[in-house]
Amino acid sequence: MSASAPILDPAEIYRKSFAIIQAEADLARFGADARSIVVRMIHACGMVDLADDIVVSSGFAGAARTALKAGAPVLCDAEMVRHGVITRLMPASNEVLCLLNDPQVREIAARKQTTRSAAQVDLWADRMGGAVIAIGNAPTALFRLLDLIDAGAPKPAAIIGVPVGFVGAAESKDALVADPRGVEFLTVTGRRGGSALASSAVNALAGGLEGHG
Repeated sequence: MSASAPILDPAEIYRKSFAIIQAEADLARFGADARSIVVRMIHACGMVDLADDIVVSSGFAGAARTALKAGAPVLCDAEMVRHGVITRLMPASNEVLCLLNDPQVREIAARKQTTRSAAQVDLWADRMGGAVIAIGNAPTALFRLLDLIDAGAPKPAAIIGVPVGFVGAAESKDALVADPRGVEFLTVTGRRGGSALASSAVNALAGGLEGHG
């Protein structure tokens, strides 16, 4: 018995993938504005049960999309997140930045005895106001972001806080959910997260569920 021919048309692959996700995932608790983001994130990881762990504030999608349309930058904790963002979808040629390799970061990390991921967040301060933050790797970056907001740093428009890992990841996301500091947010509770989830959320905000890779 011969195998069925593979689907080769990119648009059809996306259409069928999203249709499967919408049929298999429990999306009932998400509003229409957030649903496309959740679907895109599930598509990035292949796990429909991810929907069970996603927490999204009621105004997240609207605040993030408004910020992007106004030209807000996207600040990323890792180069993998930055490279995962499809820049041609950005509605206002938005800057997509990761400052992890800025020459100042290593010195800040050494002086404060912290990670480079956390240290780079200090360099976001003059860009943070009204920005979209995408953290996909480092719990220390999310913790530092919350600390800076507590200290009076300008608030971003929205936080995508989905760091992955076994040490600090769940705790950093729990801290965001418990007190988002008046900022709209999206997170995935527990250990799961990662660059692909963070960048896919940004791409969904910028372009919805159209067939782009």
